[in-house]
Amino acid sequence: MSWRRWALTGLGCLAAVYAIATVDLILRARSAYLEGEKYLEWNRNPALKKLHFEAARADKEERLRREFQTGRITAAELEQKLELARFESDQAMAESSLKYAYVWFQTAVELFTPPESRWVVMSRLKLAQTRELWKKELDAKKIPYREYMLD
Repeated sequence: MSWRRWALTGLGCLAAVYAIATVDLILRARSAYLEGEKYLEWNRNPALKKLHFEAARADKEERLRREFQTGRITAAELEQKLELARFESDQAMAESSLKYAYVWFQTAVELFTPPESRWVVMSRLKLAQTRELWKKELDAKKIPYREYMLD
């Protein structure tokens, strides 16, 4: 091959890698944005959050009961793991949906840019709004915080 063909092949490979990386970042930004939106929706409609975590707990409890029935765990282990599943579910329900929404929007803005995709732009807008909502939630619950703690 001539040096021109090698150069063109190299440039083509470089362009392909750049394109793949760009598409990957855009898709990751979209995923982070949509996760943030999910948590914002859970804040607006806590029943959806409750349904999600109850379903997850029911799945886990069912898996544990099957493990018990097949003899992989004892009755004592089953009770301990069921209690842990209930505790984890309750903890997840108690967590702030706004905090998680903020973190997902922040992730899209900080980790998946450049390129400045529409998902990053929308996340940046939602980030400021969500931060204010989260601060109001913390104030309402009388949870002390400093600005640097929110980042």
